[in-house]
Amino acid sequence: METHIREINTDRIRVIEWRPSLDYYKEAYVKLLSSTAAFLKRTDAEKRTTAAFGKRWVRNFFKNIGNIKHTLLYRQTEIPVIITGSGPSLENALPVIQKARNDCLIIAASSSVLALSSAGIAADIVIATDGGNWALKHIYPFYRNKNTGALAVNLCAALPSQCEDTAQLIINDGSFWQSIVLHELKLPSVIIPQRGTVTATAVDLAMLLTSGNIYLAGLDFSVHDIRTHTRPYSFDNLFYGGVNRFVPFYSQSYARAGLLHQGGSMGIYESWFKEQLTKWPKRIFSIGGNKIFENGEPAARNGIKNTDKFFSAVSHENSNNFCEKGIHALLNAIKRPQYSQNLKQELNSLLFPGENKVTERELEMAINAACAGTSAKHKREVAHE
Repeated sequence: METHIREINTDRIRVIEWRPSLDYYKEAYVKLLSSTAAFLKRTDAEKRTTAAFGKRWVRNFFKNIGNIKHTLLYRQTEIPVIITGSGPSLENALPVIQKARNDCLIIAASSSVLALSSAGIAADIVIATDGGNWALKHIYPFYRNKNTGALAVNLCAALPSQCEDTAQLIINDGSFWQSIVLHELKLPSVIIPQRGTVTATAVDLAMLLTSGNIYLAGLDFSVHDIRTHTRPYSFDNLFYGGVNRFVPFYSQSYARAGLLHQGGSMGIYESWFKEQLTKWPKRIFSIGGNKIFENGEPAARNGIKNTDKFFSAVSHENSNNFCEKGIHALLNAIKRPQYSQNLKQELNSLLFPGENKVTERELEMAINAACAGTSAKHKREVAHE
C-alpha cells in the first residue's frame, strides 16, 4: 500500500465494512481488512515519528553530506548475506556467524556491532538509519574496535564526524528533496523507502546486493522474559550506571521490557515482516531462532570473500561546500513549477508538522537554518587555516 498511498491523514480515516462481503469473499476479505488495519497503524506511527524528528532529519542530512569523502558503488553478486539485529537471539546465532563469516557478507544493524565485536566478528557493512542522537552510541564501537567495513547510511541518521573517513553506501529514501540534492552533488545512492525499522531496510539492501540466500539473526520483535536486547548492548552502561539497592538492574530491565511491550512498535514490525513473507522470494531464513522465518544455516563455501569484488570506492573532493550547493539546488527547485508542489508537501511535513499554511519564505528560512550550523563550522575551519 505504501507504494500507491504516500500522504494520508490517519486522524480522518475510518474503515467502513460491509459484512455481506465477508460471506462472499471469505478469507480474501479478512486478509484485506487485516492488511488495511496494519497499514494504518504503520502510517500513524510514521506520522508521529516524522512530527517528532522531521527537523532533526533535515539538519542531519545537510550535516552529513558535508562529511562525505568516499562513497561506494556496488555490483550484485550471489554471495549469501547474514543480517544481524540486536535482539536477544543474536547470542544463539553467534557461533554460526563465526563459522560462516568467511563465506557470507555480514550486514549489521549498528545496534548489533558491539555484540559482534565482542565475539570477534567484524561486519562488512554497518547500516545506520536512526536520527536520534542516542544512536551514536551504537556506531562508536565500530570505530573503537577499528573495524574496516563500510557504512550503509540514510543521511538523515545521526552519524559521528568519524564517518568522513569511512566509505559510505548512501541510502536514499526516495523522497524528491533528497533525490534533487544527491543528483546535484553527483553522489551515488541506492533507493530504499523508509520502513521504520533498520532491519527491514537491511533486508531491502541485501536483496539489492545479492541474489543469494539471506539469513537473519537477532530479529526477535519480542521481549524474552525481561531481556530486550542482546548482550553486550550499547546502552548497558546507562542502566548499570543508575543501579543502586533501591533500583536494582533487574527492576530497570523489567520496567523497560514492559514499556517496549506496551508501545506496540514490535508488534507493528512483526506484522509487517509476516506480510512481506508472501512477497519476498523463498530465500530468507533465520539463525538462532525466530518465530517469523524458517530456520536455516549458511552452507559452507570453503572460500574467502573478497569485498573488493562487490564494491568500489569513489572519492569526492570539495565536500566542504556540499551543504551550500545542496541548499542552493533545493531552493532553486522549489521555485520551479514542475517541482514546487511535491517539494513543498514533503518539506512542510518535516519542517512544519501539523501546519497547513506555510509560506514559501518561511520554508526557505527553515531550509537555510538546517545548513546554518554546518556553514558556520566550515567558515571557522577555513579562517583557522
